[in-house]
Amino acid sequence: MTVARRTGRERVPPHPDIRTITLQQVLEALVDPVRRHIVSELYRAREDVSCGTIELPVSKSTATHHFNVLREAGLIRQHYVGTSRMNALRRDEIDEAFPGLLQALVGR
Repeated sequence: MTVARRTGRERVPPHPDIRTITLQQVLEALVDPVRRHIVSELYRAREDVSCGTIELPVSKSTATHHFNVLREAGLIRQHYVGTSRMNALRRDEIDEAFPGLLQALVGR
């Protein structure tokens, strides 16, 4: 895995290329209900949201773990703005790689 890179004033953690992501990786990331909740919230979000914006029934360190699993599975894209880690669902890329998966997950 590569190290975080800087773009201007932002730090960006490494993200997998969508072409290397397998359905198995995505499904393993989505097996956890907390991660499914995060994906559902990001699906509804109109803009990037910080980790703390999504209310979760877990500790901060456990939430960080869940966000990292989602990023490493290729489901979300993260970047820092100041000290806030911002998150966005890789909706278009996931829809292209796995058509209908996100809609089925969020029930829309």
